[in-house]
Amino acid sequence: MKRERAFVENRRKNILAAIIENPKIRVEQLAERFSVSPITIRRDLQVLEDHKKLTRFYGGAAPANEVCREEEQDEVSMYRELIARFAASLVEDGDSLFINTSRNALQMLQYVNKKNVTVITNNGRAVNSEQSPGVSVILTGGELRYPKEAMVGEFAERNLLKVYAKKAFVGCSGISPECGVTTENANEVNLNELMLRRATKAAYILADHTKIGVNSSFRTCGIERVKNLITDEKAPKEILNVFREQGVKVYQVSRKDVLEE
Repeated sequence: MKRERAFVENRRKNILAAIIENPKIRVEQLAERFSVSPITIRRDLQVLEDHKKLTRFYGGAAPANEVCREEEQDEVSMYRELIARFAASLVEDGDSLFINTSRNALQMLQYVNKKNVTVITNNGRAVNSEQSPGVSVILTGGELRYPKEAMVGEFAERNLLKVYAKKAFVGCSGISPECGVTTENANEVNLNELMLRRATKAAYILADHTKIGVNSSFRTCGIERVKNLITDEKAPKEILNVFREQGVKVYQVSRKDVLEE
């Protein structure tokens, strides 16, 4: 009896290992690999799910932590899209915009529905990004750095010093009351700061909830320089309240914005 129990437990351990190695593996494939019936595999999967080792779905299963991670990533992606849509709604006919190397900031271009909008950006991905017909893009030029395809260096800075924009939309790696707006890339700091400083009408920081209260390596500006923050409903309330106390206008997108479409 003990040997049989040990055999079953070992099989379940190996099933879990197989699913971790290949989350797309199917029940029928597992049955063939372990020389048991699909019914036995389903029973094993049920036991593993009961012990919170995995999550079952039709035809197979995935490790529990991977399912949670994918769901969390999907949620963050949803909020980033809502942030981009909201940012785009702030654009008016004839606006000129600064947009930095943030994917989230660049994403807003496909939702801009105004006319004669000019975008000045150091984001090399803008070349292949989706844009509405009313948007034209000017690249700052500069040294192209991968993997972000960021245009940086003195050449990019000199070109930014020649122009102003009505509005700036700047993404970041983190924003906190202590350190302000921060990034992981030292060579982007000056360009981000220039965009915020040379926006004549309004400047917006885009940061989903995973970046609120986070401090990255290099500081773009202190929180006293931030006038507008666009984030989502999951951002920590206590930190947002501190931002508001320091004069930051906070805009929060919500999941219900998706449901109302």
